[in-house]
Amino acid sequence: MSETPAAGRAGMRKELPEHFRDYRNVWVFIELERGQVHPVSWELMGEGRKLADRLGVQLAAVVLGPKDEGTRTAIRQTWAYGADICYICKDAVLTDYRNEPYTQALTGLVNAYKPEILLLGATTLGRDLAGSVATTLKTGLTADATELAIDDEMSLAATRPTFGGTLLCTIHTLNFRPQMATVRPRVMAMPHPDMTRPAGRSVWYTLGVAEADVITKVLEFVADATTNEVNLAYADIVVAGGMGLQNAANFRLVRDLAAVLGGEYGCSRPVVQKGWLPAERQIGQTGKTIRPRLYIAAGISGAIQHRVGVEGADLIIAINTDPQARIFDFAHLGVVADALQILPALTEAFARRLGRETRILEEA
Repeated sequence: MSETPAAGRAGMRKELPEHFRDYRNVWVFIELERGQVHPVSWELMGEGRKLADRLGVQLAAVVLGPKDEGTRTAIRQTWAYGADICYICKDAVLTDYRNEPYTQALTGLVNAYKPEILLLGATTLGRDLAGSVATTLKTGLTADATELAIDDEMSLAATRPTFGGTLLCTIHTLNFRPQMATVRPRVMAMPHPDMTRPAGRSVWYTLGVAEADVITKVLEFVADATTNEVNLAYADIVVAGGMGLQNAANFRLVRDLAAVLGGEYGCSRPVVQKGWLPAERQIGQTGKTIRPRLYIAAGISGAIQHRVGVEGADLIIAINTDPQARIFDFAHLGVVADALQILPALTEAFARRLGRETRILEEA
């Protein structure tokens, strides 16, 4: 597939140092582990498509992995999620994630093919790799971005919370390439794949690293385990409580409503700090980012730390006794009332409507 010209953008662009002027296209690192692609990669493909279209360039996926069916499947999926180009590095040393060979593969690809933007998921793997790659390439990295855009000078504008989440700042990497950012899962919308979309251009890269050259060795793979099967990030309905519920015992009201609605339940950061709920139930900047169809926030003030974790929800209903609470600034529907009275009433009403019995979900 031929390159798409970026007509007219040269005059709008800030003049770059000579050695960076050939950098173009938007790249998304496809996070692949044990044959499975992390969903954040496809979310970034959707966002990358918008950035590439704005710049008038192509969208590329980067797939690193072993020579197996999981890697081949991931490559096929990149076309469905909008890739024009797929940069591929297959090697046995990439079977399990290790920082050294993955950094060498990704930095080698960047130096060879020169992307202007490189996006990675802000996962455990993505954060480790992004920091290493940015340091090796001596470029800027905006971590945990909540919004990506192209500014008037056709440069990446990455917005993230700062000062402990009390402010939002927009960061520009003006004089270095690639411009890098990590984005947390569920911050961006999941695009719809088009399985009929034809394959684009594949570019193969040879790593040239022997297993003996890699210091770190994988002795055993142990999957992550949590105390509960918590699926906050991908739940369609989430009910959450904050300090307005006054004590840990009152969180049974949140659990009851979530159970009747067939959803998940969560909380704000101060609730976890108090020890009322475990950290895996925390929603916000330092917890889970969610994009449910319905989010009910009871007794939550709505600080920026919480806002960045929930503002992707289709419908936000806030319940708070304070009419000036910040959560009302971004909620779609607001109820100025005591959550301790509203939650039981909602639970009873939904139970009658849905024909379900109320029950309390105990923490495991």
